Amino acid sequence: MVSRSYSNLLDLTSGESPTFGRGGRKLSRVATFAGVLSEVDDDSNVSVGSDAPSSVSQERIIIVGNQLPLRAHRRSDSDGGGWNFSWDEDSLLLQLKDGLGEDVEVVYVGSLKEEIDTSEQDDVAQTLLETFKCVPAFIPPDLFGKFYHGFCKQHLWPLFHYMLPLSPDLGGRFDRSYWQAYVSVNKIFADKVMEVISPDDDFVWVHDYHLMVLPTFLRKRFNRLKLGFFLHSPFPSSEIYRTLPVRDELLRALLNSDLVGFHTFDYARHFLSCCSRMLGVSYQSKRGYIGLEYYGRTVSIKILPVGIHMGQLQSVLDLPETESKVAELRDQFRGQTVLLGVDDMDIFKGISLKLLAFEQLLLQHPEKRGKVVLVQIANPARGRGRDVQEIQTETHTTVGRINQTYRQTGYDPVVLIDSPLQFYERIAFYAIAECCLVTAVRDGMNLIPYEYVVCRQGNEKLDNTLGLNPTTPKKSMLVVSEFIGCSPSLSGAIRVNPWNIEAVAEAMNSALIVSEAEKQMRHEKHHRYVSTHHVGYWAHSFLQDLERACRDHVRRRCWGIGFGLGFRVIALDPSFRKLSVEHIASAYKRTKNRAILLDCDGTMMLQSSISTAPNAEAIAILKSLCKDPKNVVFLVSGKDKKTLSEWFSSCEKLGMAAEHGYFLRPNPQADWETCVAVPDFYWKQIAEPVMQLYTETTDGSTIEAKESALVWNYQYADPDFGLCQAKELLDHLESVLANEPVSVKSGQQIVEVKPQVRPYSRNNILLYHVTPVGVNKGLVAEHLLVTMRQKGMLPDFVLCIGDDRSDEDMFEVIRSAMAGPSLSPVAEVFACTVGQKPSMAKYYLEDTTEILRMLQGLAAASEQSTKSVSQSSQRAVIDRE
Repeated sequence: MVSRSYSNLLDLTSGESPTFGRGGRKLSRVATFAGVLSEVDDDSNVSVGSDAPSSVSQERIIIVGNQLPLRAHRRSDSDGGGWNFSWDEDSLLLQLKDGLGEDVEVVYVGSLKEEIDTSEQDDVAQTLLETFKCVPAFIPPDLFGKFYHGFCKQHLWPLFHYMLPLSPDLGGRFDRSYWQAYVSVNKIFADKVMEVISPDDDFVWVHDYHLMVLPTFLRKRFNRLKLGFFLHSPFPSSEIYRTLPVRDELLRALLNSDLVGFHTFDYARHFLSCCSRMLGVSYQSKRGYIGLEYYGRTVSIKILPVGIHMGQLQSVLDLPETESKVAELRDQFRGQTVLLGVDDMDIFKGISLKLLAFEQLLLQHPEKRGKVVLVQIANPARGRGRDVQEIQTETHTTVGRINQTYRQTGYDPVVLIDSPLQFYERIAFYAIAECCLVTAVRDGMNLIPYEYVVCRQGNEKLDNTLGLNPTTPKKSMLVVSEFIGCSPSLSGAIRVNPWNIEAVAEAMNSALIVSEAEKQMRHEKHHRYVSTHHVGYWAHSFLQDLERACRDHVRRRCWGIGFGLGFRVIALDPSFRKLSVEHIASAYKRTKNRAILLDCDGTMMLQSSISTAPNAEAIAILKSLCKDPKNVVFLVSGKDKKTLSEWFSSCEKLGMAAEHGYFLRPNPQADWETCVAVPDFYWKQIAEPVMQLYTETTDGSTIEAKESALVWNYQYADPDFGLCQAKELLDHLESVLANEPVSVKSGQQIVEVKPQVRPYSRNNILLYHVTPVGVNKGLVAEHLLVTMRQKGMLPDFVLCIGDDRSDEDMFEVIRSAMAGPSLSPVAEVFACTVGQKPSMAKYYLEDTTEILRMLQGLAAASEQSTKSVSQSSQRAVIDRE
């Protein structure tokens, strides 16, 4: 029997043997140890996520959530024992199938609410897979307790809802064992996904904060996995989130997804801000899509609130039980106006604040007493602990006080229902309520207002029960907290700050006294939105964006690097590869006219070094390269000419370009010349005061005044404010310098003003572009190639090395020159960047150490060649004598 790293369980349950040839499903990689991947296929050179066509024609999506959308019921011993399972119609994971299409196969991975004995787990797993296409993750009870009630509910959930653990009573201090349990459970979920996935074909959609590190485990196994993640809770501002000790690990894990979804722009904005401030990863918006560039991959951001399942609500509205319950409630509250609250019993739902606001309403508006009743449905708390007990006690105490104060015969102002209700019973309360109050102090989404609007639309049977004319437009009113996710989409609701008790009380009163026409208009607007932006629409839209985000997977080469939760995937162009020292040395030895362009900082000098000057090794290598008569060596830097002159004065024949190419000189003995004939820098007198204004108002920013340019640097400013100021400064400078011969550009945490390059010639040779452009390193490369050609040294070897964005201009010129007259038809061209990252260069070397080692090899080849020539000359002299 063939041994493999895993077998596809869906194949096994169908009774088919897994295929291992080219036509079968792609097998997984297995991690031998963190950060290093090995293939178990015979073809070990194929990268993860092969480009080979798939044999699976039907689209399949694996949905991963903390809990499976199933209900479980243990059979009695008289019925043979065991378990009965059925779909949980209330589960969002089940409802979203409506938006995926009938041709999409859905497989679920998650845990069960009920604890399954170890001896029964295999049978249960087989049953769920065959019957429901569900893969259960069985979590040991002690591990689950630390994972769910520990890390999820004690650390993540409070923090994501803006509650800091300032004392043991408020969530408690960070517990490393809880974090370890969280990682372990996510690893178990990853293993379960591995059992059923076809990595080249399947989409994976992970849900919520319980599984935030799961993307890293999955991406580590399959570099090209098509993976989406949706967060159903709020994402806090960076000031809150940064207090989490494992903040970087969670952010990096989410960035291993292809698409990250949020309910609101606020949540997405906070996530993007955290990525910028803590990881230095910035985002861009292109044609309406927001994306973060992360090691060559684009991580897309999706902003769309989830909706409700219209079909389920309509079916419950049609139930006879619903009709009879509505009739019962109609009689119970006859002559009274019902305000309704439906909330979980936890500290973030603001139940006590709502009760205090209602008490304020009765106090300030005595005419409402006996006529207005607040029905508060308190669903059982999902968490546990002291805070839950405290909110329960406070709620009961407040309700008791209000009822004792304002009770009348046959009238209790507050009706508290804290026992579990059937769904149809809750629907009935929606139908008879004049206004729904959702005043949570913080909530991820909250679909209660959506459900209320649909139930108020009702149907013909409920209209008859309530004595309504079916042709009369329906009406409803909503009072919602501005701190809940659904608030932005309900433009007709009365938005309130739940902490402002008096304002909430007045909002309740406004909802009661607004005109009938106004209620109808608001209801119609809300119902139109809710009925079109349902859960199916949300799921379909998310999957569409996930497909778009993964579209270029097959044409990218991927490398997995990093250990543990620091793992990430680098995605690069297929032609991009590591520079072979043997290859370049061979080309170097057989060529005669060599052009060598070298960046300075980060290429010839270690960035981590405390000294900014080049070391003796770098100087020695440059000297050796310059001594070779076949070489023309140019050092290209952004530094000023004085610094470069001091550092490299001992390197004879070394050409240098300062300030990104504005100043040039072919060797240390020559004078510096400018690449642009600028008669005056009067424009600095216009630009510098503008920059100074932004420097004074942006703490941490500085102005760098070069001879050829002015640079506003905000590297040490607040990232968000600095970026905002940079955009404003760029617009300001473009406006005031519109008629000046300068180029204004933004770069990596800088805004730069520099002269434009206009047509420039020497000895009747056109050296630069006809179209004016800003000074850049590309002009140095262009100058060198043209000069060598005019001297009769048509380059047959070009080496260009750089490490940052400014060097990309050199790479672009070198690449363009390959098709022109500036190079020999058989020229060997090596454009090389430092580190694996997106670049116009074709090659890369890992770091400065590898760069110096490679250059040392070329220098040694030059010395050997020079020595051989010298010996040959000596022999020729001896022969003549």
